[in-house]
Amino acid sequence: MLEGFQNATRIPELRRRVLFTFVMLAVYRVGVAVPTPGIDTAVLGEFFRQQANDLFNLMILMSGGALERFSIFALGIMPYISASIILQLLTVVVPYLERLSKEGELGRRKITQYTRYGTVVLSLIQSCFISIGLQQIEVGGARVVQASGWYFRLMTMVTLTAGTAFIMWLGEQITERGIGNGISLIIFAGIVAAIPSAVKSTLDFMRQGELGPLVVLFLLALMIAVVAFIVFAERGQRRIPVQYAKRVVGRRMYGGQSSHLPLKINTSGVIPPIFASSFLIFPGTIAGFMGPEYPWAQTVAGLLTPGSGLYELIYAAAILGFCYFYTAVVFNPVDVADNMKKYGGYIPGIRPGQRTAEYIDRVLSRITLGGALYLVAVCLLPSILIQQFNVPFFFGGTALLIVVGVGMDTVAQMETHMITRSYEGFMRRGRLRGRGGR
Repeated sequence: MLEGFQNATRIPELRRRVLFTFVMLAVYRVGVAVPTPGIDTAVLGEFFRQQANDLFNLMILMSGGALERFSIFALGIMPYISASIILQLLTVVVPYLERLSKEGELGRRKITQYTRYGTVVLSLIQSCFISIGLQQIEVGGARVVQASGWYFRLMTMVTLTAGTAFIMWLGEQITERGIGNGISLIIFAGIVAAIPSAVKSTLDFMRQGELGPLVVLFLLALMIAVVAFIVFAERGQRRIPVQYAKRVVGRRMYGGQSSHLPLKINTSGVIPPIFASSFLIFPGTIAGFMGPEYPWAQTVAGLLTPGSGLYELIYAAAILGFCYFYTAVVFNPVDVADNMKKYGGYIPGIRPGQRTAEYIDRVLSRITLGGALYLVAVCLLPSILIQQFNVPFFFGGTALLIVVGVGMDTVAQMETHMITRSYEGFMRRGRLRGRGGR
């Protein structure tokens, strides 16, 4: 492994790409510390501490802590992710977008352009509602906004939208001129930046006598086991054998070789937990804002509090449902079967065309269940340890899924650069594949 990193520094292009990625991520972390004008950050921090179990936890996680400080990057990259998901969903139902998705590089650029427009629109809408909400927040007699009014709202909308657009630009620059997926690496950097505080919290519990050395060792072993489990599941795939028939073109014969169709166990990635968290926590957050004069709203807020039995049950069911839904959006068995038939490929024992599509759909449905159960187990582990056993486990859930997955993808791309230039990769035996199976 160490020799692999040494080889990576010997390739000028790879060295420049890695350095460029680090510089762009450093710029992003500097922007996280730049506050938005007109905000009392101390009062806002106290408000977030009081709302520790609400939707803000997910938003703070995805923004890398920028929302908690209400910096110029407070919206983070979530508007871009939301716009991308919306475009993916619309591609299934809008014929024009479906045609664009099949036009290759030109169509992809057009969809990317629409995604940027959607990001700006969503950022303006979210920042407008956030600015209105901030003007109404008061903690201990102190107000978060020092000077309310339309000037503050417009300034906040412009500042936050420009910050999100700049993050989007940083991500695209990293993808094009750096190493790895820029958007994923920005989220990765925000999560990794919070790890030292989690380690400090664990050590504070240990010094205070609330955690014994054996418990800390158990947490360390559990963290390593969870990471290994995530790596194993993310690399897992079902390989369907595909045989290509021989065909004669001119005087040459093509085809006749055997291949396989890899189906990922977790095709949907980390999107289902994010969807499920937003979908489930949002009603409870709204109910909590309605005040004590609405008893039914307080009952709803209590039932949908993270850590309660009902919340965890619905959360698990939502992850299962979103796994199947998002897998159906990003993977179309009919298109795969048609492409195989077009190039003379077939699955042994399965008739090409509709029968092949039905077979692929049946296999994909079965392995998606395993992938969904894996996501449920990883996402519920921190809640079970914290709520049921009172063990402060900060290294699980959606954050760990993102960190491990992005790390695997980035190292896989670095290894590809090294192998194409006659260097050994990070692993002497085999290759390290990313989540895409590459």
